[in-house]
Amino acid sequence: MVEGRGRVMVAMVVLCLLVVAFQCEVALATTYVVGDDNGWTFNVAGWENGKNFNAGDVLVFNYPQGAHNVVAVNKEGYDGCSTTPSDAKVYTSGNDQITLVKGFNNFICSYSGHCDSGMKIQISVS
Repeated sequence: MVEGRGRVMVAMVVLCLLVVAFQCEVALATTYVVGDDNGWTFNVAGWENGKNFNAGDVLVFNYPQGAHNVVAVNKEGYDGCSTTPSDAKVYTSGNDQITLVKGFNNFICSYSGHCDSGMKIQISVS
């Protein structure tokens, strides 16, 4: 009977440690405002240079609602300024908060001519 209680106690301690570790990882996430004070606008490409992004970090895209959007696209969509595939996630709130995942995270504005005018960023995430 004591042996069973010991296993339960060890399992509870391990569970508590996992919860604490997860909370610490979440607490370490950084929030970045894309374009800094200028927000998500033309010629924002390059804003990401010199920054170190990690999975779980959050990008905030600030822009006048209705003037732009943010579309999460694949590399082909980023390179060609297109929303291919058609199931690309589109954000339109004017204060979009997007959590980064490991790998490349690509974002464009799909309004006509906006992406071609530098309204796109590619974030490399560790």
